[in-house]
Amino acid sequence: MVFLPRFRKDISMDSFSNLHRDKAISRLENEDFDLLVIGGGITGAGIALDAISRGLKVALVEQNDFASGTSSKSTKLIHGGLRYLKQFDFWLVKEVGSERAIIHQLAPHLVVPDKMILPIIENGTYGSWLTSIGLKIYDILANVEGDDRRLMLDKKTTLEKEPLLPEDILEGSGFYAEYRTDDARLTIEVLKTAVRLGTLALNYCEISQLSYTDGLVDGALATDRFTSNKIPIKARYVVNATGPWVDTLREDMDPQANRSKSLQLTKGVHIVFPYEKLPVKQSVYFDVPDGRMIFAIPRGKVTYVGTTDTKFEAAPETVEVELVDALYLVKAVNNMFPEIELQLEDIISSWAGLRPLIYEEGKSAGELSRKDEIFESDSGLISIAGGKLTGYRKMAERVVDVVSKRASKQYEMDLKEVQTEKIDLIQDPFKNYKAVKVYTNKVYQEWKAFGFDKSTIEGLVHRYGRQTDTILDRFKEIPEQDIEIRLAKAELWFGIHHEMISKPLDFFERRSGRLFFDPDTLQMLKDPILKEFSNYFSWDKDTFRREKEILDKTFKKITEFK
Repeated sequence: MVFLPRFRKDISMDSFSNLHRDKAISRLENEDFDLLVIGGGITGAGIALDAISRGLKVALVEQNDFASGTSSKSTKLIHGGLRYLKQFDFWLVKEVGSERAIIHQLAPHLVVPDKMILPIIENGTYGSWLTSIGLKIYDILANVEGDDRRLMLDKKTTLEKEPLLPEDILEGSGFYAEYRTDDARLTIEVLKTAVRLGTLALNYCEISQLSYTDGLVDGALATDRFTSNKIPIKARYVVNATGPWVDTLREDMDPQANRSKSLQLTKGVHIVFPYEKLPVKQSVYFDVPDGRMIFAIPRGKVTYVGTTDTKFEAAPETVEVELVDALYLVKAVNNMFPEIELQLEDIISSWAGLRPLIYEEGKSAGELSRKDEIFESDSGLISIAGGKLTGYRKMAERVVDVVSKRASKQYEMDLKEVQTEKIDLIQDPFKNYKAVKVYTNKVYQEWKAFGFDKSTIEGLVHRYGRQTDTILDRFKEIPEQDIEIRLAKAELWFGIHHEMISKPLDFFERRSGRLFFDPDTLQMLKDPILKEFSNYFSWDKDTFRREKEILDKTFKKITEFK
């Protein structure tokens, strides 16, 4: 029996929830839209928000869950692209460097300051002079101000900040500012903001074919992946923002696609260790013997390491962490931190993602530009690929500018200028990061009597902002003795009612981040959470069994490599 979300009368009709999926599908079928965005990653979400805020009527569909592709598999940094100075890509450094400050202001609970050490090693890639000049140029291009400006540290100060670095070959370090984020949650909050402004967004809704009139694209035929029902969608303009699937959609569904440019997918892998196995006090950005740069980033109970950069030629949905990837990263860590002797068995989770970059003849994966590019077809289909998480807002602006010019010419539509620089990415926003810390402390003081430690409250606030209040209010209503289970049920309740959760991995991987960053709790939470899903969505025994098998297989996959 196919799982079919059922409508709940206690849910408001405008909430972002699959509990009344049939109402969203009815709107898709019966309303005409100015813009259909295909793809629910950060690029598609950003385009939807930009377009709706400028006055377009927008629908967005995603074949799986929102942020289930590249947008939940990054290094989870909003950063200025220091490594692109090495490629003399000054324009990209300037743009994403400026953008990170804007995104931090729009969502200071979700884009968190994180100082980074760049060690200077004997015979390393970067010497002291080059590091100093490079970071200075980086500060200038990225408009870095105040305490975030780079410092050059001597050997002694560097070791005080990070004692695990190799003392015998360490010469000093650069100390500079980056920002840590949760890529999937950033995507969800951008999309929720677009929905609050009027966007209609639906996950698990796959485009089967594009529709045309007189050779021009005017919508699409979608398939509801829960029921297999067909959904015709009418739209004046269609944007293909499907990331690694951009070429697949263009080649399969658009006979007039411009094939002078194509994608080159590259794979990036990250592995996660318990913090006690890799207890770095500071985020470190270090080079390895083959010339790549690797991050080691502490985050709560864990430290994660990445990323690789290798060409990927198979179907995007088949990407996974392989043994060679894991071994490469383990060796890189052991090389930089000689007192640490990590083994494959120490890995507690991992993820692999794909970068949808623009193909360039003769260039290796690491040499390919991270710039985004827009492809316009003679049919009118607009596709976008390339780019970085940090640059999502400017990517969206460029796409909507194309749509705006067409709409002005064809329909005399007078759209607003770009608005997204001023649209906070959460209701009841924080003024700045100081306000986030004040709120976090307030919540902790109120809830520590229930058994919460400070790190748990910090994690909630960094994921949900002031929405934490709603989740904790729900927590109080749950008659469960174990605090971990009660909190997980409260988060799940929030995600099902307000964040379009439909499947267990939507919750474990993309909304709460537990799959990657708190895998020790997964076995304990699995059955209680599956029962909650069964209650909310009226699962039968076959659906329960199937979803449990998917979870078990996924839990195993993130720690076992072929």
